[in-house]
Amino acid sequence: MRRDPLTGLLTRDGWNRAADRIIRRHDRAAVLIIDLDGFKMVNDTCGHAAGDAVIAATGQRLASWCGENGIAGRLGGDEFVVVVRDGPRLAAALADLGALLREPVDYRGGRLSVGASIGAAQVADLDSPTREAAMGAADAAMYQVKGHGRSGRRPVASEGTAAADAS
Repeated sequence: MRRDPLTGLLTRDGWNRAADRIIRRHDRAAVLIIDLDGFKMVNDTCGHAAGDAVIAATGQRLASWCGENGIAGRLGGDEFVVVVRDGPRLAAALADLGALLREPVDYRGGRLSVGASIGAAQVADLDSPTREAAMGAADAAMYQVKGHGRSGRRPVASEGTAAADAS
C-alpha cells in the first residue's frame, strides 16, 4: 500500500482498501474526517516548511491516537481520514483527539498552532453501512462544525454521526 511521503500515513487508495476490510470485520466501526483549521495561515505566514511540519505532526498524532484500534490516512492537503474498529464512546474519543490536535507544533524555536474540525460517523448507524456512506456522513458532520464559524463553534451530534471542534 502506498504511503504519503510527508506523514507516513496511507494515501487515499490504500486507506480505502484498509477501511473496507475493517468495516466488513467490525460492526462497531466509525469513520472520521479531519480538516485542519488555521493551516492556510501557518502556511502563508510561516512558509511551506512550517506547513509541512504541521502536516507531519498531525500524521504522527493521528497514527498514535489510532494505535491498534484503527488506521489513519491523508486525503490530501490538510485533510485526513480515520477508521476505528470500535467506536462506542465516540464523543469522548473525539474530545481526546481534538485536544491532541490542538497541541502546538514545535518548529524552529517557535510553536505553530492549528485547530481541527472533526466529523465522525458510526457505520452501523447508517442506512448503508459502507465506507462511502460513512465518509459522506462524517464529511457532512465536519462541515456542520466548520459552518458554525471559527468562534463559537460547538461539538455537534446527530444520529449516527458526531462532530467536534478542536480550534
